[in-house]
Amino acid sequence: MQGPGRGAAARDGEESAGDEVSALVVLAGAGDEGAWRELIGLYSRRVYALAKSRCGRHDTAEEITQSVFATIATKIAGGPASSGAYSEMGRFESWLFRITMNRIRDEMRRQKRQAEPTDPAQMQLGGTRDAAAGEGEEMLTRLRAALLQLSDSDREIVELRHHAGMSFKQMADMLEEPLGTLLARHHRALRKIKDLMEGDSRDTRVGKERTP
Repeated sequence: MQGPGRGAAARDGEESAGDEVSALVVLAGAGDEGAWRELIGLYSRRVYALAKSRCGRHDTAEEITQSVFATIATKIAGGPASSGAYSEMGRFESWLFRITMNRIRDEMRRQKRQAEPTDPAQMQLGGTRDAAAGEGEEMLTRLRAALLQLSDSDREIVELRHHAGMSFKQMADMLEEPLGTLLARHHRALRKIKDLMEGDSRDTRVGKERTP
């Protein structure tokens, strides 16, 4: 059980990190290239991981990542709030991933219209492959299949948490949902993934046993 002081320490740490990011955003918006590179270093891999998980293609995830940071560079450089300029100081991460999810949704709609062929890498979480680890490969495939069976909203919650690395508070801010509701939805989504994976594992074992 978490002691009363530990929760406060975690909140203080999150606020401190948020202050540091806010300072970087101000500097980057003023043209500081070092601050901009640091922002990219902090978030580009997480944006890419979320895009790759949703779209399943390396080239598409790279394109989305570049598009997101191009949008951010434009918005934090200043300008009137009515033009969509950055105005969420202290909530940069939630804002960043809101832009990312909107860009991903646009891409997924485009793919659906064009009926693009499935990339083989989609059958693996994050495209990771290890030929020497057959059981690990099979589990990743089952996990990927289970994620695809979730509703879009539940899958989004799981991926924001585990691919984008967002805190539940940031997710609640971004999705405009009560924190308790979000925690309950995340718990139910993980339970469903577990049940789907266990069911798939049982079906696989039965199929192997029936094979002569």
